[in-house]
Amino acid sequence: MKKAVILISVIILLLQTGCTKSIRYTEEEIKNYPGNVQDNIRKEQVDLGMTQEQVRYAWGSPDSIRILEPYNNKTREEWIYSRRGTLGVVGEKLLLFFDGELIYFK
Repeated sequence: MKKAVILISVIILLLQTGCTKSIRYTEEEIKNYPGNVQDNIRKEQVDLGMTQEQVRYAWGSPDSIRILEPYNNKTREEWIYSRRGTLGVVGEKLLLFFDGELIYFK
């Protein structure tokens, strides 16, 4: 009985930490991007210079978006991705876009 409880707990933990992979794009949708961007999307990675659409293909929709004051009449947005586990939020990734292009992430 104890082994069954442990096994079920491990399965629930794995499911909640995002071990299941979901595809957010088709090859047709990313075929016109440069090769390095296509590779990043397939590897679920982001890099400076990617567009908002490319980041969505790589990571999906952010958990929150904050529209910042424009700078030199260009849009600025802050995107936050939160990783959740059984104890709540485990970590966050912050991305900053300027005029639709990723200029910072941590």
